Amino acid sequence: MASQNRTGIPNSLHEHWMPFTSNKDFKKEPRLITGAKGVYLKDHKGRTQIDASSGLFCNPLGHGRKEIINAISKQLETLDYVQPFQQGFGGSFELATKIAKHTPGNLNQIFYTICGSTAVETALKICIAYHKARGHGQRFRFVGRERAYHGMNIGATSVGGMINNVKTFANILMPGVVHMRHTHLPEHKFVKGQPETGVELADDLERIAMNFGSENIAACIVEPISGSTGTLVPPKGYLNRLREICDKYDILLIFDEVITGWGRTGSSFAAKEYGVTPDLMTMAKATTNGIVPMGVVAVKEEIYDTIVNSAPDGVIELFHGYTYSGIPVAVAAALAVQDIFDKEDIFNRAKNLSSYFLDGLFSLKDIDCVENIRGYGMMGGIDIKKTERPGKAGYQVYKKCYEAGVNFKATGDCLIIAPPFICEKKHIDEIIDKLRKGISSYSNSK
Repeated sequence: MASQNRTGIPNSLHEHWMPFTSNKDFKKEPRLITGAKGVYLKDHKGRTQIDASSGLFCNPLGHGRKEIINAISKQLETLDYVQPFQQGFGGSFELATKIAKHTPGNLNQIFYTICGSTAVETALKICIAYHKARGHGQRFRFVGRERAYHGMNIGATSVGGMINNVKTFANILMPGVVHMRHTHLPEHKFVKGQPETGVELADDLERIAMNFGSENIAACIVEPISGSTGTLVPPKGYLNRLREICDKYDILLIFDEVITGWGRTGSSFAAKEYGVTPDLMTMAKATTNGIVPMGVVAVKEEIYDTIVNSAPDGVIELFHGYTYSGIPVAVAAALAVQDIFDKEDIFNRAKNLSSYFLDGLFSLKDIDCVENIRGYGMMGGIDIKKTERPGKAGYQVYKKCYEAGVNFKATGDCLIIAPPFICEKKHIDEIIDKLRKGISSYSNSK
């Protein structure tokens, strides 16, 4: 490896501007992952890390799955790329049928994108196109929620509610976006599962409809569980109430299931888990087990029919898409993932492992610096007590835990824990033990 020295570190770290990273700090003390298999990672120093966040919620089936690798390789031998405009290939239609079997209600129309951000962007555009097709072109407003993360495109950032994202790009965000309050109440401390209080926060949507005119609102978008901000689980009845308000005022409801989709809650989608069917639903990450980028928007039949039937025959109905929408290699990976979901009964496996995982996670509440713990299904958040600067404590704990041999994502002062579904109880034990070691090391060093 001419471009690397004997330690496995590239000769230069300077040119790569890393995303969502403290570049100066990282390049002083890099953490380079050199290999992955099953639920374990290896770094450039030969140390083993257990993957406690499924990559970035992306790898619920673990790393290095031969079934997916072989499917990709076989696809590349026959068809590497086909443009997705005005032509296609059979695999994308087969995959759409398989995805639609898992979506709730009649969300049977499948639009392919590149990732979660582009899936959200696409969902917003479809909402606008739908309302225009039915003669409601004045509906331009979107309702998001505080502490939400929907991606980093302009539209996705606009409807999102994570403060640093909004502050940085405030001058170029979409007009007409209003945010509901988040659902993380002070009394929601160390709540396992759905909180009992907070359903009334859904009434923010009705208040916004009254203030801005319901006839001007295109859609409301929420994550069923806010993932990137630290697993904010919806209060009981909250999502149902949003559905009721949307129906009352003819507002479309979008569920962003980029994180919760494909088993994270113990059901295929959180929409099914909570018994609430949105009008559109986004997914990405686990769709290909994180191996090839792919995003998906599942859309109700009537929305598709309205848009398509509004255009004359032979005319493009929706001026939107991407060069890499449903390309063969991504489809091949996703089809292999669907096979594994079925053969290994993955969603039930996640559901059955959930209580053991959450019990382990909540066992960490005795550590002095732990301020709060939340969780549902196979995802949880651990809040670390803040110091003088937001995010400092979380980052320091993250580094201590990395040294202890457990790998996850930290957002601000929250540790996001989302193990692969293929974990056994011994792996959960290892994750919890190493989290305790790393968090305690930080707590004792203060």
